[in-house]
Amino acid sequence: MANLPRGNAGETFETLIETPGARIERIVSNGQASPPGFWYDQDRTEWVVVIAGAAGLTIEGAPRTRTLRAGDFIELPAHVRHRVEWTETPTVWLAVHFANV
Repeated sequence: MANLPRGNAGETFETLIETPGARIERIVSNGQASPPGFWYDQDRTEWVVVIAGAAGLTIEGAPRTRTLRAGDFIELPAHVRHRVEWTETPTVWLAVHFANV
């Protein structure tokens, strides 16, 4: 995987393109997880695909944590609370954030 942060880097977010209606970013996680009690609650819908690695994602109200591996994707509608339980080192995500019309 070209151009990934090397060494003991923390989690990195790189905006690849941004328009008024959408943002596409690459996220590289190195074993990070959401802090205890923290939930993402975003104003925009997010579609995310795991390019490499794996992660555990919990969606509020879901019966179990969902494991995402390379090639797996999920759409998280705006204001659907979710958290990352664990990531492998490295896990590479491609995230598309877009406004609902």
